[in-house]
Amino acid sequence: MTLRLEGKKEIVEAVNQAASTAFAAVVADYRGLTVGQLTQLRSQAREKQVYLRVVRNTLLRRALAGTPFNVLDDSLVGPTIIALSLSENDMGAAARIFQDFQKDNPKAPLAVKALSIDGKLYGAKEIDVVAKLPNREQALTMFASVLQAPISKFARLMTSVKEQKEAA
Repeated sequence: MTLRLEGKKEIVEAVNQAASTAFAAVVADYRGLTVGQLTQLRSQAREKQVYLRVVRNTLLRRALAGTPFNVLDDSLVGPTIIALSLSENDMGAAARIFQDFQKDNPKAPLAVKALSIDGKLYGAKEIDVVAKLPNREQALTMFASVLQAPISKFARLMTSVKEQKEAA
């Protein structure tokens, strides 16, 4: 089924709108995935506020023009699926969805081509780094523990000094 000009414009508009509000983008080759696997991938994306779409490369290039993700143009070769992290609280969600899918389906031929964060292009090998980025809640928890550590050490020091004085 061929797309008419109006349909192509709608696709470009929708992807451009999602890309302009997204925080990270991951492009992958989905060749060989079954319909069931694509459906599973789409449902995981919806749960984590990730915009996931199969788009023709020419339309995707037009949609990404004028956004920080236009650096992905060179990696748009072959069948392409794009995932855009829309949640400010979890910027690594798009990378994590593909990585989790590959762990759950090791025989699935999903191959990450490239990813981009804030206009910087990363290769497929850096997906582990991006997928391990903490979400907002995890980052705040880590920050609170860093702030709490010196205070708790000081409190233990004062307690041990008090115990030593009482013993003497």
